[in-house]
Amino acid sequence: MSQSMVSLIERGHVDQVSLRMLRRVLSGVEARVGLDVRWRGGDLDRLLDERHAALVGAAVKELRGYGWATAVEITYSHYGERGSIDLLAFHPTTSALLVVEVKSELTSLEETLRRLDAKVRLAPTIALERLGWQGSSTSRLLVLPETTTARRRLEAHAAVLDVALPFRGVRLRQWLQKPDHSGAGIRFSPASDSRGGKSSGGGSHRVRRARNAT
Repeated sequence: MSQSMVSLIERGHVDQVSLRMLRRVLSGVEARVGLDVRWRGGDLDRLLDERHAALVGAAVKELRGYGWATAVEITYSHYGERGSIDLLAFHPTTSALLVVEVKSELTSLEETLRRLDAKVRLAPTIALERLGWQGSSTSRLLVLPETTTARRRLEAHAAVLDVALPFRGVRLRQWLQKPDHSGAGIRFSPASDSRGGKSSGGGSHRVRRARNAT
């Protein structure tokens, strides 16, 4: 590889270099090149937001049907840990708490499970301080769209997800009706159509709260 080629890359003129050549150069310093494809950036972000909102709305409707109280988009900041819980639910009869993580697409499984663990750990404090919910147990639920892609991702990581989030189908529905012990599962929701439209959220109540460091 010529010095002029390396110099061209170092000066930022990567548009004049083939992807194959760029990868060869970066591999020499143990680096990688990745492509981030953008399609009508604002429209794509809005489409993903609509799909996410539709999934949240469907989850709220289903949980309320099982007798759960719900609150959505609760931001938190506790001892340097910051984030947002997509949906937090409380079952008055059993005092069970449920942290729901909603993903319109499952990208990094490790990151998803790590963040969900952190939210489950903080949920009892957040629920009590923000909503007055005194939980006796804390469970977790991952909501994904009912798509072929999502199903394939689940199958590809079945060895991990079957242990981390074992409840599915009938078993999950039975637990949602009577959550007398902690649980963890995955729910596939048909909330989003091919155009990113929303299904009915059943009059979900949006809760927005300012971050409150403790």
